[in-house]
Amino acid sequence: MQQSKFPDIRSRADVARHRIRSRLAGRARLVAPATVLAVGAALAGISAAVADGPAETPLTAAVTADQQARADAAQRADRAERATAQTAPAQTTPQAAPAQPAPTTAAPKAAPATAAAPKAATAAPKKAAPAWVSPMPGAAITSCFGQRWGVLHAGIDLAAPSGTPIHAVGAGTVVAAGWAYSGYGISVVIDHGNGYMTHYAHQSKVAVRIGQKVAASQVIGYEGSTGDSTGPHLHFEVHKGALWNQINPAPWLKARGIAVSC
Repeated sequence: MQQSKFPDIRSRADVARHRIRSRLAGRARLVAPATVLAVGAALAGISAAVADGPAETPLTAAVTADQQARADAAQRADRAERATAQTAPAQTTPQAAPAQPAPTTAAPKAAPATAAAPKAATAAPKKAAPAWVSPMPGAAITSCFGQRWGVLHAGIDLAAPSGTPIHAVGAGTVVAAGWAYSGYGISVVIDHGNGYMTHYAHQSKVAVRIGQKVAASQVIGYEGSTGDSTGPHLHFEVHKGALWNQINPAPWLKARGIAVSC
């Protein structure tokens, strides 16, 4: 058999084929499918020529040269691609800004439908009205119970400006009102229903009528100087058990919490 003038053509074809396969595997996305098919056809032709004929032909040499040229072009393309990849700035996909919650306008808290009513002050228990009072509070005592000018002065005299209101010392029923008794002028008598009656004499006018129920401290008339009187004053008497059974009003009033200076 005649030895080939190009003993290394098979090894060259193998090397070229290995290089192309490696490059195609590493950057399949860069090499066009048409180029891959052309290089594959050239390699197949080279392999068939080497296997079938012992001698190199001009066509074989042309194919080999073309293969070498394509390999060199592929190397240059690979270098250019790598250089471009190194110099090109990496493109980063901008991250989407975090979604901001939609602004919500918080509705103001509704004011209470009605303002809280202030707590009602706890009313102090009403002080019970006293059962007994002074017939003319603040008046000066000008005469006490006892003998005066040889005659019994059967009550207490209280002086204040004319027209000063006169009060019932306790609750009871009016049994006399007006010019009832000689010498006493305009007067009022109240039966308290406990065995005692009180008499208020020398008034200027009365404010009650016979049979009327009165309460303690109720106004029954006004100070005057009617009847046997030397000046405006109230002549106050206490009758025990029956009318005209007068007793000393001072201790009777003191026993009911009303202080007098007699």
